[in-house]
Amino acid sequence: MADFDVLCLQEVARNYPDLAGSAGENQYETLAGLFSEYTVVKGVAVDVLAPEGDWREFGNAIITRLPILQVFRRLLPWPADPSVPSMQRSAVEVVLDLPSGPLRVTTAHLEYYSATQRAAQVEALRELQVEAANHAAMPAQAKESGPFRSMPRPASGILTADFNFNPDDPLHARLQSPLAPGVPAYRDAWQLRHPGKLHPPTLGVHDKEQWPGPPLACDFIFVTEDLADRVEDVVVNGRTEASDHQPVMLELRD
Repeated sequence: MADFDVLCLQEVARNYPDLAGSAGENQYETLAGLFSEYTVVKGVAVDVLAPEGDWREFGNAIITRLPILQVFRRLLPWPADPSVPSMQRSAVEVVLDLPSGPLRVTTAHLEYYSATQRAAQVEALRELQVEAANHAAMPAQAKESGPFRSMPRPASGILTADFNFNPDDPLHARLQSPLAPGVPAYRDAWQLRHPGKLHPPTLGVHDKEQWPGPPLACDFIFVTEDLADRVEDVVVNGRTEASDHQPVMLELRD
């Protein structure tokens, strides 16, 4: 699709031999080998001991060739919901050093089965945006070395995920609703670039064994509203069959 600067992935696994499409390999290491000129940032959500004594990991990854200033790894809320199966979910955030200034990129994978957990995770993503904006407004710390050293964490950011909701879901609107005063809210980049046009489906386009129903859109890219005029294009690749999800690409003017 493109000579990308940042690639956001979900469902990256290590040591899950019974997972469809995996032989138990460490996919984080595989990705690092495939993208030797890039940095692979792990965003592990499930981190458990396997019966044979080795560790198993499952989560997200951000792969980038841009300079990284700092990384945040967050476990998203997982309120108990005994009515459905579920797993721990995470959001991984990198602060990139761009010529125009630092920029945050976050990727996540929200719960599929539990609406209660998915709603709580949307609220957490909103709270993280408020937190980042508050950090951006803070004066620099006095200490210039060690872990107390101030590092940039801007209010401007990009959020992408398998959200497991569609554009008509109230959570799609909730994620874009106003935040605290002075905090830039999220906007769906597709709607910014293609107003009034339906988002192309990103799930169940080719894989009818897992997804026999009509295809739907559940993978989106949001940008903070201060970045709206920098959105050059948003494209969904509906041709590839490499995954049960279709990739979404954002082109952002620096």
